[in-house]
Amino acid sequence: MNPTNTTQAKRLGKTCAAVILSLSVAFSINMATNSTKAHAASALSIAEQVISTGKKYIGVPYKFRAQAGNTSAFDCSSFTEYVFKQQGIELPRSSREQANVGTYVSRNDLQPGDLVFSDTNKDGVINHVSIYMGDGKLLHTYRVGIGVTISDFEGSTWDKTYVTARRVIQGDSTNTNQQ
Repeated sequence: MNPTNTTQAKRLGKTCAAVILSLSVAFSINMATNSTKAHAASALSIAEQVISTGKKYIGVPYKFRAQAGNTSAFDCSSFTEYVFKQQGIELPRSSREQANVGTYVSRNDLQPGDLVFSDTNKDGVINHVSIYMGDGKLLHTYRVGIGVTISDFEGSTWDKTYVTARRVIQGDSTNTNQQ
C-alpha cells in the first residue's frame, strides 16, 4: 500500500469512528429525552386518572370521619385516600398524615394531582386536604350539604389557610425540601 492510500484509509477510519460516536451520543440523548418525557407523561396521565375518578363522586355527601373505602360519603382525607388508591397510590387515612408523604411542592409549582393542605380552623394544625386540578381549581369534599365539589383555589378559604402541598404522584419533581 502506498503512503497516500494509507493516509486516506486512516482519515476514512477516523471519520467513520467520529460519525459512529456522534450517532451513538445523539441516540443516547434521544433515548434519555424520550424516557424523561414518557415518565412525565405517565405522571400526568395518573393525575388525570385521579382527577377523573374523583369527579365521578361530585355530589357525594360529606361525612366527618367517613369510613375508609366507603363511597356513599367521604370526608376530605377519605376522599383523597380513595381516589389515589384507585390508581395504586396508598395514602394514610388523615389529612395530617397525608401531609407527610410524597415530596414538598411550593404553591407556585402546583401541578394537577398535587395534594393541597389547609388549616381552616387556624389553630396551627392541618385539617383539610384537596386535590389540585390545575387552572386554579381544587377537587375536594367539605361540609354537610356540599360534599364532593370543585372549588376555586385563589382567594378561597383553602388559599387563605394554606399550609403546604405535597406531590405523591411520581414524575419530574425536582424539589424535595421538606416544609
